[in-house]
Amino acid sequence: MSDERDEPTLEQRIERPGRRIGDRYVRIVRPPEFRRGRGGTYVATPEALAPRTGSGRFYDSLRRLVFGRPLTSESEGAERLSKKTGLGVLASDNISSSAYATEEAMRILALAGASALALTMPVAIAIAVVLAVVVLSQTQVIRTYPGGGGSYAVAKGELGMAAGVVVASALLLDYVLTVAVSIAAGVAAIGSFVPAVYDDRVVWGLALIALLAVGNLRGIREAGIIFSAPTYVYLVAMAGMLAYGIARVVLGDVPAAAAPPTPFSGGATEALTVFLILRAFASGSVALTGAEAVANGTPSLKPPEARNGVITVLLMGTFFGTIFLGITFLATRIGALPDVHEAETLNSVLTRSLVGVGPYYYLVQVSTAVLLILAANTGFTGFPRLASVLADDRFMPRQFAFRGERLAFSTGIVALAVVAAVVLVAFGGSVTALIPLYTIGVFLAFTLAQSGLLRRWYRRRERGWQARMVLNGVGATATGVTLVVVATTKFTHGAWIVLLVLPLLVLLLFSINKHYRSVADALTVEDLDEELPRSEPPLVVVPVARLDRAALRALAFASSMSPDVRAVHIATSEASAAEFRLRWDRWLGKRVAADREIRLDLIQSPFRALLQPLLRYIDRISEQEPGPVTVLLAEYVPRRWWEFILHSQTALRLKAALLFRPDTVVIDVPYHFRSDLDVRPRRSATAGNGAKVPRGGPPT
Repeated sequence: MSDERDEPTLEQRIERPGRRIGDRYVRIVRPPEFRRGRGGTYVATPEALAPRTGSGRFYDSLRRLVFGRPLTSESEGAERLSKKTGLGVLASDNISSSAYATEEAMRILALAGASALALTMPVAIAIAVVLAVVVLSQTQVIRTYPGGGGSYAVAKGELGMAAGVVVASALLLDYVLTVAVSIAAGVAAIGSFVPAVYDDRVVWGLALIALLAVGNLRGIREAGIIFSAPTYVYLVAMAGMLAYGIARVVLGDVPAAAAPPTPFSGGATEALTVFLILRAFASGSVALTGAEAVANGTPSLKPPEARNGVITVLLMGTFFGTIFLGITFLATRIGALPDVHEAETLNSVLTRSLVGVGPYYYLVQVSTAVLLILAANTGFTGFPRLASVLADDRFMPRQFAFRGERLAFSTGIVALAVVAAVVLVAFGGSVTALIPLYTIGVFLAFTLAQSGLLRRWYRRRERGWQARMVLNGVGATATGVTLVVVATTKFTHGAWIVLLVLPLLVLLLFSINKHYRSVADALTVEDLDEELPRSEPPLVVVPVARLDRAALRALAFASSMSPDVRAVHIATSEASAAEFRLRWDRWLGKRVAADREIRLDLIQSPFRALLQPLLRYIDRISEQEPGPVTVLLAEYVPRRWWEFILHSQTALRLKAALLFRPDTVVIDVPYHFRSDLDVRPRRSATAGNGAKVPRGGPPT
């Protein structure tokens, strides 16, 4: 015979007579909100999510219009990205940085005069070499840790948890700056051909961040479809422009450089030193940002994830390197200069120099602007996923690990949008002001990840370990040197902010982890055979504002829980206290069950305060009666949302005040006004536990 505890509790078995005499059959009736699943479980259906009120249905319809219908967990496989879509989503940040990397390097070299700009191409070649090493190293990360997490997973697995948390902190900062820089660069690109945007670039940037957040909250696949197309439009447009420009240069038809609104004077304001060249290299190294996004987001790709991830990162490096070196070659060959005040981008100046202001110019500029804006999606893809991994490891709040209705990490998306918006406002939407902050985190992550793989190959000595050690050794050296160069040359230009915030973020993550570990130690049950703890009936305190149906229901429920029930009433005068005592004795005192005694404590509050005397009363009661105290609150619940403003919400304020009080259990007994039938006098109604709840009485 099966145990009654294993029988389904949401099903009704109704016997019905059959067609023949003596036949019986059982009809199983289940509520529409649930269906039977495997292993005797229930599965919630869409009906379980459907709101019941008119306002709830309106809100649900509006939310589905903006974010889409909820997706089941089994739909995650269909939400994966293909290589084509993955390139547009995960590689857009790195590819889009080709639109401003050359310009940032030229801005530094221009400080030494126009002649120093001849070094732009050698600096770009050095950056491209470092990028090639990083891309090849990232293929090792993807193959070794295809489960995602990228540099964080490598550092944690090979160098220890401390190194992993440092890498994670650096990457979180980098993702925030990815959004801020990409949005600022995109708005600057729009301002190049729509000058009116320049004055309100911060407002435009905030609006675009909000738009990207909504797009990502709709889910992975829809975000990929929306955000991948501009990447390919940009690649085709830039390929056509570069091919045309290089052909003209090769054929000897070198065009004259167009002048930006405020060109550099050409005079030297600083000496051409090795330090200045390293500063230019550090500024141009922004080109390497986003190279880690594919490794971090590998689980979002379709199977085989590792193979698709390797192909995606190689394509990313190839496309970026081609465009970056092409822009640098043409800009230096024809003498294009960036604008001093960032009113027009170097990309716009170069395009005007080659094709003039026409349809193709607008195609290049619009595709560049859209890609730069959508490149921020790399941050929205990487930050929530990394935050979820950290939450699983108990280094971030658990909310970051939960997927929303559209299978997106909603908490991470919203948090990233808010922080990136704050950064964008703080730096006035300036790309040049944000760049010094941008590269430190990513190069720190690169260096520790490559060092971790270097240690892995040396310890395990698997097949081909020598070649892998050479590759990751070169990668760790290249990114480590770049990290030092960036940190030293950009320190006074804003890099100090990252160097200050990074240790604080590491301490915060470790503090969160310490809290979760202490809570787990306190709550974990080591012995599963341990019996349930037994507790004595508690002391129950019932605050009573007036004798009405809500209070009577709460008192009846309290008397069924414990023989020791204390009703407490806060009066503002001696007269009101005496009146309440009279009503208590004449009405409630006669109606409570004979075997249950409810004691009444009257407190006068001449200063008309309610919460403070009540809290002090609970403190003194708990001192007299050691053990947990149960506070039972009677709360009237209006039928409509706007009716809440007509009531004082005292129960809500009291719950908030008792939330952090130790050894205190708060029970809310809501009273719902259903219809005018509730106001008709009745003798009594039986509560679920058998206690008689008075329903009649004089109106209050």
